[in-house]
Amino acid sequence: MGFYLLMMGVTFTGLSQEKQLQYQSEYFVILVIDGPRYTETYGDTACTYIPNLCNTLMPQGTFFSNFRNNGPTFTVPGHTALMTGIYQRISNVGAGLPRNPSLFQYYIKERNALSSDAQIIASKGKLNVLSNTKNKQWKNKYRPYAYCGPNGNGIEYGPDRETVVKVKETLSGSEPPHLMLVNLLGVDVNGHGNNWKKYLDNIKYTDAYALEIWNAIQANPRLKDKTTLFITNDHGRHTEGHKNGFVNHGDGCDGCRHISLLVLGPDIPKNREISTEAEMIDIPSTIARMMHLGFPTGKGRFLSEIFTLKN
Repeated sequence: MGFYLLMMGVTFTGLSQEKQLQYQSEYFVILVIDGPRYTETYGDTACTYIPNLCNTLMPQGTFFSNFRNNGPTFTVPGHTALMTGIYQRISNVGAGLPRNPSLFQYYIKERNALSSDAQIIASKGKLNVLSNTKNKQWKNKYRPYAYCGPNGNGIEYGPDRETVVKVKETLSGSEPPHLMLVNLLGVDVNGHGNNWKKYLDNIKYTDAYALEIWNAIQANPRLKDKTTLFITNDHGRHTEGHKNGFVNHGDGCDGCRHISLLVLGPDIPKNREISTEAEMIDIPSTIARMMHLGFPTGKGRFLSEIFTLKN
């Protein structure tokens, strides 16, 4: 309903007025494909390694071709930005907690929801830190459920295939979570391993996993036509010819900062590309607005251009 009001030219300012809009989406999934470079994904016009994303999923949603990580371009800082809506320098080995509460914590508190209603499922165990914050008013409170690393041990790296099995199992349940963040590590790990073939192979694998996850959403009557899926990255990799190229990441080069965002769901226009700049902290702010949640510490903006006729 909110989408149609905006299409008719009705605009609102402020959260109290925004509450008049009612989106069809009730569930939200953020799928993070860890560390592919744009040149090997959507920057390749032939979509050699991501045929499912380009040919099957893009026509069903809205694609941001100028999407950026404007903060530290590492895994834990990138995911922290996606969860808290603010960039911060944080240990990339999982040795520290985010400064601010996450969108998931705001949701659990405001809706008096169970921990299982907001979940983090990650191949990288160190992302377990996303389930908490060092903010004294929020620490150890309203924590989302975290299943990070092999068998959810919170410390090691697990295979993406097992992570996807856990994700699909969760999405097929009778009470799926209203919020979910998923991390797939294969691309990043094999890039760091300086294995070009395995790096490209894992881009193909995550392309297939993205379609599997979308299909799992569509297969559950609780989620079908009520779920928005954000498919994005936490960072890219060094531009070819810069430092050691695809092997690493972590600075402000365009290869590290230029990532991607594809959004699919019942409120999202189909087969559209938006070239205006947007950034990763905008994702949790957009979800908060669509869910009518207070999110005062988030610094991102609402991606209103998704819901308008013109880019």
